Amino acid sequence: MKKLVILTGAGMSAESGISTFRDSGGLWEQYPVEQVATPEGYAANPKLVIDFYNARRKELQHVKPNRGHELIAGLEKHFDVTVITQNVDNLHERAGSHHVIHLHGELDKVTSSREPNNPKYIKTLKPEEWEVKMGDLAGDGSQLRPFIVWFGEAVPMIETAIEYAERADIFVIIGTSLNVYPAAGLLYYVPSDVPVYLIDPKEVAIASGRKVHVIRKGASEGMEELKNMLLNEPD
Repeated sequence: MKKLVILTGAGMSAESGISTFRDSGGLWEQYPVEQVATPEGYAANPKLVIDFYNARRKELQHVKPNRGHELIAGLEKHFDVTVITQNVDNLHERAGSHHVIHLHGELDKVTSSREPNNPKYIKTLKPEEWEVKMGDLAGDGSQLRPFIVWFGEAVPMIETAIEYAERADIFVIIGTSLNVYPAAGLLYYVPSDVPVYLIDPKEVAIASGRKVHVIRKGASEGMEELKNMLLNEPD
């Protein structure tokens, strides 16, 4: 079975109604990134940051995976599929994808403020536990914080993601501006003879100079087109 590796960004979940950060009217315009997505912002005002992610978690309960998520999950019948996502939502999993690597953390998890990447302290919240309060503590006695990789923090899963990119038979990029590193650098690890597809309604600059098959559509429409292309290709 061919190894299909799919890198997804905010555009993947936009059709589900998840607020994106970078688009006009996006969350960055409402909240400066320094306040809600950096260790310094958290140190300065932990309550603001915790409340911000509580609101994102609440939003997540009211959205559903879109057709694009479902089509990706459906490709598991035909390919060995690995999804590498920059998104912190759980829509890929809810659509039925079984192998998802989250580069930037997971919204439905919380962890220790002292050792955020220690598996001992990472906890998945049940839907009724979405609201974290100041004073809710991790196993090491520190305040529970979102299990999110903030700007300026190391990306623990990047090495794993690189290994999958290096072994891909087909590589697909959906709904990411390829502006955020190290995720944007994954394309450099994809072998030069491997076909690369990019699905995005907007123009995306590909810095690596490699040949990329571009589908200028949103995630769901683009995935429909890609699925037809992949399944009708001769082996």
